[in-house]
Amino acid sequence: MRFVPFVIICTALATGATVSPAWAITDGTADGNDHPEVGALIGDKPHPDGTWSYCTGTLISPTVFLTAAHCGSRKQKTAKVTFETRYKPGSTVYTGRYVPDKRFRHSGELHDMAVVVFDKPVPNIKPATLPAEGMLDDLEDKGELKSSTFTPVGYGALGRAKGQRGKRFKYTDTRNQASISFRDLNRRWLKLHPDSDKGDGSSCFGDSGGPNFLGDRTSHVLVATTITGNDNACKATNIDYRLDTPTVRQFLGKFVTLP
Repeated sequence: MRFVPFVIICTALATGATVSPAWAITDGTADGNDHPEVGALIGDKPHPDGTWSYCTGTLISPTVFLTAAHCGSRKQKTAKVTFETRYKPGSTVYTGRYVPDKRFRHSGELHDMAVVVFDKPVPNIKPATLPAEGMLDDLEDKGELKSSTFTPVGYGALGRAKGQRGKRFKYTDTRNQASISFRDLNRRWLKLHPDSDKGDGSSCFGDSGGPNFLGDRTSHVLVATTITGNDNACKATNIDYRLDTPTVRQFLGKFVTLP
């Protein structure tokens, strides 16, 4: 299944419905080979529209792929990942051990991290660079964060399907990117907002777990992962999980060497 943002979860919980969150790239461009370290989680069977990806993530070491915990089911043990710019049946897929942060609860958004650990290194792909502890705080203290550009990347929806009304979105199993602007920073979250005057894009359904790189399309410095947003139209503020905090580093440090 694909997922919906936390703003919708609140309504679902109140009515007793069961849903899971997630988020994709709108008003962006094809990523091509700009970020080969970004991959998609691939389902065991296709969605009704014929596509296969359901979340996004990033290779952070030769054997470790970072994504969002809400992308997995409660008893999931393994996950399949592709790094193809556009996935098609028969494309190369890597299967690894799926390990969510034990502190994560599906009823909330904290500790929303999981890794896929591969038995062998993924060949010919350089992992993304993780931030030093407190990196975003340091940039904010220097007054540099407000003018910073960020690049979200993902395999999610490109917007509403042409000619479709309601909640139907268009998916292509293709890695895309956009530029997005800074809005706010707090202890856990980096909030990014599309500035139409700058031609920004945004995240949408299917990009959950995907990266937000600090800088333009040439950057590989992974500072936050896509978790949710303030609307269900993929046009408002994105709420992204910071990777430079002590609590996040406590989890990631079990699997990779941190700067």
